[in-house]
Amino acid sequence: TENRKNFEIHFYKVTETLRNSRPTAKNLFYALDRMTKVFEENIEKDFNEIEDLLLREADAIYDEDAEMCKRIGVNGAELITDKMTILTHCNAGELATGGIGTALGIIYTAKQQGKDLFVYADETRPLLQGSRLTAFELEQNEIDFDIIIDSMAANLMKDQMIDCVIVGADRIASNGDVVNKVGSYSLAVNCAFHKIPFYVAAPGSTIDFETAAGKDIEIEERDPDEVTKVHGEKITLPEYGVMNPAFDLVPNELITAIITEYKVHYPPYNFGGLKQMFSAYIQTLRKEEED
Repeated sequence: TENRKNFEIHFYKVTETLRNSRPTAKNLFYALDRMTKVFEENIEKDFNEIEDLLLREADAIYDEDAEMCKRIGVNGAELITDKMTILTHCNAGELATGGIGTALGIIYTAKQQGKDLFVYADETRPLLQGSRLTAFELEQNEIDFDIIIDSMAANLMKDQMIDCVIVGADRIASNGDVVNKVGSYSLAVNCAFHKIPFYVAAPGSTIDFETAAGKDIEIEERDPDEVTKVHGEKITLPEYGVMNPAFDLVPNELITAIITEYKVHYPPYNFGGLKQMFSAYIQTLRKEEED
């Protein structure tokens, strides 16, 4: 019928809009693929039933993400010792996930284990996710922290004021190359020079098993106004050019370990068997939810 056809057109339009909103983020594509699968397998059913099935799948994705964050926190906390000072970049916490977060989830779990920690939160220009979001989360979780300007990180490393860096990831290639918030590469290079561990925390849904290396991952370019305007007011001349990528690429050789819900992965990174493990893991979580 015409109503069903319009419903189908609207569904695909919405999913395409969401895909285009964050072309680099693998988790978004993973969730949309699951929703699309449910939609296509039940397209002939009553509209209300389709809606219920989609809501049920969305709730399952949310619950699974929360559980994955919890397990990442437990695995990553094994790398954290008492009195550590940790630097984190952007926001990979409760405000960015369905659970306690990935990078921040490790910090929260370590604190719950009784470890005394201090965190430096990069401000993360140009949108300041570190100072606006991560700082808020750290305060709410009663973790001592300071906000620092992004360009200050290397100096803190030189002065031996940072024990490790933990970041999240927007997409991970099958060889372990990581794409994350722009500025992550600079941190990884500085960590390598100063012999400081650089950890990446992410669920299996972030791994792009079809992409061999990071060079093949599309990097989202953001609006120049993020750089040239402050509170809506232009601070540069209109003819000035701007480069504003949302992410950059961290080569696998600069990454000390990648922490997933399964375990702590060390180089050389080989996620060949993880795809099957991830599928089996999701099925296990679904059964637990049903029980």
